[in-house]
Amino acid sequence: MKIPPVKGTRDFYPADMAVRNWMIDGWKKVSLRNGFEEYDGPIFEYLKMFQLKSGDEIVEQLFSLKDRGGRELAIRPEITPTLARMVNQKISSLPKPIKWFSVPRLCRAERPQRGRLREFFQWNIDIIGVDDVLADAETIFCALDYLQEVGLTPNDIVVKISNRKMLAAILQSIGISQGELEPLYAVLDKRDKLPQEAFEEMLTKQVGDENKRTLILKLMTVESIEQISSVVELSKTAKESVDELGRLFELLDVMGAGDFCVFDIGIVRGLAYYTGIVYEIYDKESELRAIGGGGRYDNLLKQFGGPNIPATGFGVGDCVLAILLEEKGLLKPKPQELDYFITFVSNITFNDKEGNIQSTPEDEMVKLTAKLRRLGLKADFSYKLTESLSKKLKEASTRNAQKCIIIGEEFKDNQLSVKDMATGQQELVDINKFLAEVKLQSR
Repeated sequence: MKIPPVKGTRDFYPADMAVRNWMIDGWKKVSLRNGFEEYDGPIFEYLKMFQLKSGDEIVEQLFSLKDRGGRELAIRPEITPTLARMVNQKISSLPKPIKWFSVPRLCRAERPQRGRLREFFQWNIDIIGVDDVLADAETIFCALDYLQEVGLTPNDIVVKISNRKMLAAILQSIGISQGELEPLYAVLDKRDKLPQEAFEEMLTKQVGDENKRTLILKLMTVESIEQISSVVELSKTAKESVDELGRLFELLDVMGAGDFCVFDIGIVRGLAYYTGIVYEIYDKESELRAIGGGGRYDNLLKQFGGPNIPATGFGVGDCVLAILLEEKGLLKPKPQELDYFITFVSNITFNDKEGNIQSTPEDEMVKLTAKLRRLGLKADFSYKLTESLSKKLKEASTRNAQKCIIIGEEFKDNQLSVKDMATGQQELVDINKFLAEVKLQSR
């Protein structure tokens, strides 16, 4: 009986693995050049850690289990709680600011659909210990730094930015109580994900007062930061948050990323722990789910028993990003290549003066391959030992070998035949000289 993979998971055959590595290697390269250090944590944590951050309802959204001691554990659905726990454990000894990144494998017990799987990889960038909006600008820039590197332009993607603190102040000024904010955010977060009629129906259930509801709907239609004051009178906190947003957009312009960014008051992020600047990255036509998103979460470390330290960060998943890059023709993993493919001409032997067989071309092929590998080069050979040389050369081409080394009669005179697979040029080289040059180049 053939057993299929679990629904919502993926098998990574070599070609798929090349795509995954290409994407993750790009994330790591961009993170490092933006000054972030890599970290990781365990694949499972105590369940209560995720409940502490997201409430009891999170249990339905993750894979939980009990160990032999009866302890309730969960496979990580995200890594931010792990980050908070790790930072809190060594908060007094860690140099500030903390600029960390991670590329964890995550699992969520969700219904699989396009762009959303039960198992996926996510690029996380976080800055802890900086209260200034410059840290928010830097995280957004880092995300765009990668997206630009893979070929996406302002015609392809957009970063929609808002401020939870500003929205909270405005909503409270029109009569929404503190306790009503989080349930209302959950509704507002679905504004672009539902038909207008369905959204308004949800809003009506959440906000019974028609005047408040009308004001909220009007507020959701503003297209610029300046338009907000024409809908409601801004409180001191709201004004400060508006100024913070303005400063963020100024910084993004200075960093050369402003063309990708727009203000969207409807961006609230569904998770309760966001406290200020929030943003989501979409394809320009919004035909896909969010590519990624993040924002400021200044209270999270305190929630986990640590000090009150500001923090900001984002996550970008591999599923939606891969779909977008493929649609744009930008998914271009580098094919696996060999530096050298080693083969030999059949029906030859290397004898001593008495005619005894000293070695076989197969032995010499294996010996030379091992030497090249020890020098750090990608070298391989064919297991089809009896095939013709032309077929072996064809295999070298299929394996994307840059050069093919042919062991022939010349080997008796300490020479190898080296063929450049791109140009087709072939030359005889002295074995010792060849190995010396390769050793020098590999340093």
